[in-house]
Amino acid sequence: MLPRNLTEALRLIRAEALSPAEVVDALFRAIAEREPVVRAFLALADKEELKAWAHAARDKPLRGLPLAVKDNICTLEFPTTCASRLLEGYRSPFEATAVARLKAAGLVVQGKTNLDEFAMGSSTENSAFGPTRNPWDPTRVPGGSSGGSAAAVAAGEALAALGSDTGGSVRQPAALCGVVGLRPTYGLVSRYGLVAFASSLDTIGPITRTVRDAALLLSLMAGHDPKDSTSLPVPPQDYCADLRPALAGFRLGLPREYTPRELGPEALSLVDRWCAAIEGLGGEVVPLSLPLTEYALPAYYLIASAEASANLARYDGVRYTLRVPAQGVREMIAQSRALGFGPEVKRRIALGTFALSAGYYDQYYGKAQRVRTLIAREFDEAFAKVDLIFGPTSPTPAFRLGEKADPLSMYLSDLFTIPSALAGLPAISIPAGKVDGLPFGLQLIGPRLSEPKLLAAALALEEALG
Repeated sequence: MLPRNLTEALRLIRAEALSPAEVVDALFRAIAEREPVVRAFLALADKEELKAWAHAARDKPLRGLPLAVKDNICTLEFPTTCASRLLEGYRSPFEATAVARLKAAGLVVQGKTNLDEFAMGSSTENSAFGPTRNPWDPTRVPGGSSGGSAAAVAAGEALAALGSDTGGSVRQPAALCGVVGLRPTYGLVSRYGLVAFASSLDTIGPITRTVRDAALLLSLMAGHDPKDSTSLPVPPQDYCADLRPALAGFRLGLPREYTPRELGPEALSLVDRWCAAIEGLGGEVVPLSLPLTEYALPAYYLIASAEASANLARYDGVRYTLRVPAQGVREMIAQSRALGFGPEVKRRIALGTFALSAGYYDQYYGKAQRVRTLIAREFDEAFAKVDLIFGPTSPTPAFRLGEKADPLSMYLSDLFTIPSALAGLPAISIPAGKVDGLPFGLQLIGPRLSEPKLLAAALALEEALG
């Protein structure tokens, strides 16, 4: 029988009541049963090979337990495709620092999970290799862009997984799949080996079944990395050492912009339940207003698309990507990119290129960066009054596959996760009830480097809300 989470698996292995090989067997039984429908993985280790890797790591702290990795994070064992035809079959000659640190602690890479192409999307429908489905209801999306990672954990196909969060891509799928998703402070976890989408926003984060598991993975990944120029000069920290559920004396702000009437009565009643739980645990709910929230979405899509336009210029068909034969270099590059990139990636490259073009740079990209600064200041002012901010992770539970064909309606899925991403703040989503019979997530946001407090509050609410 599969352990309920990573921490429980470790406890059982240390007590010699379970072996890593038995964990692998249980995971592969779940995969055989559910993967044909869920389709969370793009690449998967052979079972016996994975057992051999686990046996080789049996004396390390994490005892060879398997970990799923989003396919825009470089690994040595598997291709890194970013769910794009342009990188189909590409193998990285190096691995991400976050992966290397987890492997050094004894985790082994189980496989690579599906995502929206180049992490651009909120539903994992934009993958060139087909969509992933939500384990709670296969007619619905798992969220995105880390939908494969969230679905694998929710379906019991993985004990834990890594995802990447640019504007909400760890937290939103975690909310829609009923698991835990943590976005660390920008720069706390190295971006080295994470294929760049928007470099000033991208962050690697864990997707797990419990807050304790998220804290465990963060402890192993976090810390300065000289290979990443944006890595913060902070020493490693054990976020599990003093992790206790704590909310007594905390002031938690609830922005009115995060609870609009459009949420619907069932979701709003859940928010009331969260408020009651906070107060029952000794915390204080403080009404807040973050009026710049409405400007976060357009600012984000200008900044992220502009950075994507620059970052994706390297995929030209010349070196390690798909190459379409043509008579000239310019034609070859144009045809390779036209065939290799999907519609959403092309849309964002076009938007970003326009925003950076002569005559429009200051009007669009420059203005968006000024709005970003104002949003960060607004959060700073809010944290002078409260310890943490909370609210729904996503405006809706999981929506149906194909339901949000209009790009704007899809972009609105990240309405509550984008502001904190623009400010570089840590945030966590935990499962906290259901709407329409589907998981609905509670998001907690903290000041920079407030992960210990954020995790303690999340643990308290996880226990209180079940």
